[in-house]
Amino acid sequence: MRKVLTITAVLCMTFGWAQKSLEKDIKAVESKVIEWRRHFHQNPELSNREFNTAKKIEAHLKSLGIETKSGIAKTGVVGILKGKRPGKVIALRADIDALPVTERTDIPFKSTVTTEFLGKQTGVMHACGHDTHIAILMGVAEVLSKNNDFAGTVKFIFQPAEEGAPPGEEGGAELMVKEGVLDNPKVDAIFGLHIGAGIEVGKIQYKPGGAMAAAQRFEIKVNGKQTHGSSPWTGVDPIYVSAKIIDGLQSIISRESPLTQEAAVISVGKISGGVRNNIIPESAEMVGTIRTLDYNMQRRINQRMQEMVPAIAKAYNAEATVSIAKGTPITFNDPELTSRMVPSLEKAAGKENVILSKAITGAEDFSFFQQKVPGFYFFLGGRPKNVSPGASAPHHTPDFYIDESGMLLGVRSFTQIVYDYLGK
Repeated sequence: MRKVLTITAVLCMTFGWAQKSLEKDIKAVESKVIEWRRHFHQNPELSNREFNTAKKIEAHLKSLGIETKSGIAKTGVVGILKGKRPGKVIALRADIDALPVTERTDIPFKSTVTTEFLGKQTGVMHACGHDTHIAILMGVAEVLSKNNDFAGTVKFIFQPAEEGAPPGEEGGAELMVKEGVLDNPKVDAIFGLHIGAGIEVGKIQYKPGGAMAAAQRFEIKVNGKQTHGSSPWTGVDPIYVSAKIIDGLQSIISRESPLTQEAAVISVGKISGGVRNNIIPESAEMVGTIRTLDYNMQRRINQRMQEMVPAIAKAYNAEATVSIAKGTPITFNDPELTSRMVPSLEKAAGKENVILSKAITGAEDFSFFQQKVPGFYFFLGGRPKNVSPGASAPHHTPDFYIDESGMLLGVRSFTQIVYDYLGK
């Protein structure tokens, strides 16, 4: 009995020492994480064009002695770190692309990069926090490379084109999966995080099941009959018909969708047609997005759109077609994995700072990984404590801002997840 107690005491002392060493290394990497984040923020690159971003990530992983593969899904980088004992394989993912947004903040490391995007000159900005995701995962890689006393393997996935590949190109998580990123070694579970400009620093939010919506892109083409603007009765006005179609689409949501079950959205983001004020054009086009958190609702909405669009057009003597892309799946947090790993987040942030949240209608292509292996995706606070809720600039806007003090919790959370998932 005395021998058992002695062994237990030694193990507890060893574990306590290991935890202190780990926490010391986590705190020590913070200044580097901030430095990396500022570098990526000043040097943003658009989807499938993250060439210099990938080079810096690759160089860092190699400097740590981590087995590294590059050129995956065009510009993706993957690092593989083996623990001291064999075991399961866990993947941690960070997205690395920026957006065609011209920055308007007054931070000293603001982006001044410009480029041409879809034929228009624009600024380039990390307006969704992907720069922080890269830096956090680079920090986790450094910490774990010094503390690999776990049973199993960690796969660091730096993913390009989360915001969507340019027209005519493949990219993102879907292409990474297609190219086998979850194999060799085969991943057992995958984890991702997203910093939130509206979530207070020090807080973490999560939701089991459907956490983020599926996103589909649709196009509607309306054909009428061109005529003079002064005599619309001699033609068929496709712009007027488009307005009726838009109105009809909203009735699918407001009158046909069980919104107490899950949220759903249909938004028309662009409508184009005509060249002059006194000419009713021959045709008009619309593009938009569908957001759903339930696949049965998604199928029903798609079906009703296919039925309704041509029927409305016909009622006004026009013709219309609608095409709906497959799009991004629902970001679905495996309930069992989520339940198992929430205590790890509570260890990292404090139980009172880990908050069960509602689903959001934003979309994430992390969902393509989750279709293949169990996954858990959570949200990390990035709103300064002195900024009131609702006052922070939204993601994808010129004034988007993240408090860098929130990034260390991201490093700590990922590291804790790895130790708890593989250590047991």
